Amino acid sequence: MCYCTNGRGQLEKSVDDAETKIPKLESSIKAIGSEVVQLTADIAAAKSDRADAKEAVGEATGLREKEAAAYAQQSGEFETNLAAMGKAITAIEKGAGGSFLQTTSGSVLKKLSVTMDMSSVDRDVLSSFLSEDQSEQDSGQITGILKQMKDTMEKDLADATAQEQAAIAGFDKMIAAKEKQINSLTKEVEDKTARVGDGGVKLSEMKDDLEDTEEALAGDKKFLQDLSKNCEIKKTEWDTRCKLRTEELLAIADTIKILNDDDALELFKKTLPSSSFLQLTVTDKEMKQDAAAALKGSKDYRINLISLALKGKKVSMDKVIAMVDNMVALLGKEQGDDQDKKEECEANIDETEDKHKELNVAIADLDKATDETKESIATLGDEIEALTQGIKDLDKQVSDATATRKEENSDYVTTLAGNNAAVEILGFAKNRLNKFYNPKMHKAAPKRELSEEERITLNMGGSLAPTEAPGGIAGTGVTALLEGAPPPPPETFGAYSKKSEESSGVLAMIDALVGDLEKETQEMKFEEKDAQEEYEQFIEDSADKRGTDSKSITDKEGAKADAEASLLALNEETKVKMTENMHTMESLKDLHLDCDWLLQNFDVRKEARTGEIEALGKAKAVLSGADYSLIQVAHRHIRRRVQ
Repeated sequence: MCYCTNGRGQLEKSVDDAETKIPKLESSIKAIGSEVVQLTADIAAAKSDRADAKEAVGEATGLREKEAAAYAQQSGEFETNLAAMGKAITAIEKGAGGSFLQTTSGSVLKKLSVTMDMSSVDRDVLSSFLSEDQSEQDSGQITGILKQMKDTMEKDLADATAQEQAAIAGFDKMIAAKEKQINSLTKEVEDKTARVGDGGVKLSEMKDDLEDTEEALAGDKKFLQDLSKNCEIKKTEWDTRCKLRTEELLAIADTIKILNDDDALELFKKTLPSSSFLQLTVTDKEMKQDAAAALKGSKDYRINLISLALKGKKVSMDKVIAMVDNMVALLGKEQGDDQDKKEECEANIDETEDKHKELNVAIADLDKATDETKESIATLGDEIEALTQGIKDLDKQVSDATATRKEENSDYVTTLAGNNAAVEILGFAKNRLNKFYNPKMHKAAPKRELSEEERITLNMGGSLAPTEAPGGIAGTGVTALLEGAPPPPPETFGAYSKKSEESSGVLAMIDALVGDLEKETQEMKFEEKDAQEEYEQFIEDSADKRGTDSKSITDKEGAKADAEASLLALNEETKVKMTENMHTMESLKDLHLDCDWLLQNFDVRKEARTGEIEALGKAKAVLSGADYSLIQVAHRHIRRRVQ
């Protein structure tokens, strides 16, 4: 019945704990599962971004290799041409122009006279030098033309070299940024992959814990139900047992009463005269000796006092019996107190140990949660730092792209203005040639529109002020945004002779130049449009990425702040639990100090006390027989059975 009472409370507490734990486990499983899904999605996105970055590096590397190859070819041609020009200048200055034209360098110079951009006059002079008798040519003029060509080509080589170096620097910068991005994405993939693995382990452990808890809950509920049924059965059996014992005691009491009756004693004298089963007389001395023998061997000083009283010369049997009864009652009370103390100690120790175990589990859970929160805070800090650095890098890329775009646009505007001015100048030149060679095709300048004041002056017979020259390039009024002044034209000599036949070729060349300029202008417009669209798309993409990263930083900072607040709460709760656990351990120590001796010696004390009570009972039985001068049974086995 003691187990039925105490065991039920423990089972009910176990059921309540399991029913409280199961929803928490289910919530934690759901949360960790969602986190694993999100981490898996983040890993896929990071891998995709890393693949895009690697692809961009590959494309940029291929383009850089093509540009480097083109530059190598171009610079090689420039160096070959410059070497040929240097040799030509040296040969002409030494008067060996004729023999120079037979060399490989001479062939290169002939090719350059056709392909290189120069004035038509210089081209004619150089072509004449390369094809006619050298004695008829002015070596100084030819040398000047070649030196000018060499200077132009050296400048072109320097410009190409500068562009190549700038392209290399831009490529290195882009590669460094992409490698940094790839490393950051790789680290993100590795970190989140590890977190997915840890989350999977935790998820598996929690699912196992949930399954075990559900099984334990079902078992405890079934056992609790069976306990109620079994306790009812035992209670019924105990009541039946008590009833039978009461009936047995009543039967024994009636039997003793019958056997102790005077008429029964007289009957026994007549019917059993020769039997050794009964002893007719017992002296007081023998009874005292038997009672003392029954009490002999006890270590309790109170029983020793009863034995001492029995040894007295004048002793009252009633007083000794009363002492025996009091001693039996006292021993029974002490046994009951020990039993109550034992039950109380066991219950308190079990309860305190359970509380100590629960606190240890709670502290371990808090420590685990604290470590996880610290790890989450560190991870969020690293992610925030990476995103912040990414935004800084993105802003730097946008700034560099903007500066590059402005520079390209400025070059485009300058070049476009120069091309437009060149077309206008060529138009003026062609119109001027037509005035001389083809008057019918000449377009006269538009008449000057007179102001009202000027018309009045003419009507009054006055004259107008001379018209100012239009200015600009060669007095045409055309201006161009050119950097620096053009080099002075080469000096000419000799009388001019009109060459009508060559005029058509010159006009055709002017038309061809205009066509080239217009084609180049059209290409420049398309390239500028594409470059501007690419720049605007880059700025838009950068703004979207910056907004996304900024929002991610804000979200992660909020999550980090929540995690830090949770960490403070966990630390405080851990401190409270550890303090409570320390008090619990002190209480458990006090309980053991108070109860261990009783628990260890309970059975020994109970057995000794039971023996003392039996001895006291025997002594009382002997002394009771002395009071009544009752027949004493010869065989002690029969006497104990009758009692």
